[in-house]
Amino acid sequence: MTDAHTRNVERQIEWYGEPLGDRFARLLARLGLSQAQLAGVLGLSAPMLSQLMSGHRSKISSPAVLSRLLHLEAMVGDAAWDALSQDERSRRLADVRAAERSTLTMVTSEVQPAEAAPARPQPAGDPVTVIQDVLRAVASAAELESAAHLLEQDYPDLAEALRVLGTGRTPDARAYYSRIVAGPA
Repeated sequence: MTDAHTRNVERQIEWYGEPLGDRFARLLARLGLSQAQLAGVLGLSAPMLSQLMSGHRSKISSPAVLSRLLHLEAMVGDAAWDALSQDERSRRLADVRAAERSTLTMVTSEVQPAEAAPARPQPAGDPVTVIQDVLRAVASAAELESAAHLLEQDYPDLAEALRVLGTGRTPDARAYYSRIVAGPA
């Protein structure tokens, strides 16, 4: 690997919690799509998807593409996805392709058996990576660190949350999240 390639993969881990190649590979395997087909669903060119997967590019620059990625991961991560017909799966992929959601939109769980209760809004995927994705989509690591510094004196807990969830590594963010959600012992 070249220095630029290594740096791009490290940035992806910082911004998205893991290399984008890993995330895209899981989707390709789960959906049975080619890279070109997945690129079409996400709203990217096939060469751009390839560059992101290989680490030749580091960042998804479009908030709409990032939103589609999060939505797609949540949709196919739902166990009910397996029960859908191929026609219904194709329809839902077309819906993702047409979506113009912002990265701050909560994803509605649309994959349900026919007898299921109405959909409830749910964050896409793992809450820690959703939080990281949102923070990293709206600000760079340097901006998040600067905001944390400004908050430090009056709001130290909020500053720590920005630092850990916004600029920290995903395993550290998960540990922090678990500690916060669990509350005082």
